[in-house]
Formats: sequence, structure tokens, C-alpha cells
Amino acid sequence: MMEIRRFNAPTNTVTRNIEKFTAQTGNIYESVMVIAKRANQISAELKQELSKKLEDFSSVNDNLEEVFENREQIEMSKYYEKLPKAGLLAAQEFMEGKIYYRKAKSTK
Repeated sequence: MMEIRRFNAPTNTVTRNIEKFTAQTGNIYESVMVIAKRANQISAELKQELSKKLEDFSSVNDNLEEVFENREQIEMSKYYEKLPKAGLLAAQEFMEGKIYYRKAKSTK
């Protein structure tokens, strides 16, 4: 389970210095690919975590007529909606040097 509280990533878009991104990999495109792959991982982890928590609220006999408002479920969904986006979390991790990546050897 991810601990989002440990991140100090902004919840909105931030202008970044490109030179800081290229410093780690030497290439802006490689840096963006590392961040994108990590963002996909974070997004999948968050989705899995939310799905587990929402399973408690589902019932076997759910249908359109029996749908009712569950306050806890709504609050949990709002909490996850307000979290920083996966791309921002990944960029923050990359800038802090918390992402491990390795470069594939070229076959030239």
C-alpha cells in the first residue's frame, strides 16, 4: 500500500527546469520515459488500493433500483480525487532521486 502522505508533491501543474531533468539521465526524453513509467506504476498502485477499499462497500445484490448513497464511500472517493496526480508524484520522486532505473544496453 502506498503512503501518499510521505510525498510533498504539488497538486497542480508546476513549471520545472529542464536542466534538472537532463542532469540525471543526460537526455530529456529518457527522463520523461522514466517518469512516465513510474507514473503508470503509481497509478496502478493507487487504483488497486482504492478498489480494495471500495470492495467493502459493494454488495452482491447491487442493481440500479437499490443504489444508495454511502457517505464513507463518497468521502473515500473524494480523498483519492484530491491526491496529487501520478505524473506529479513520479516527477517529484525523480527530482529527489528516489527512482531506480537502468539503461538497456544498445545493440549497435
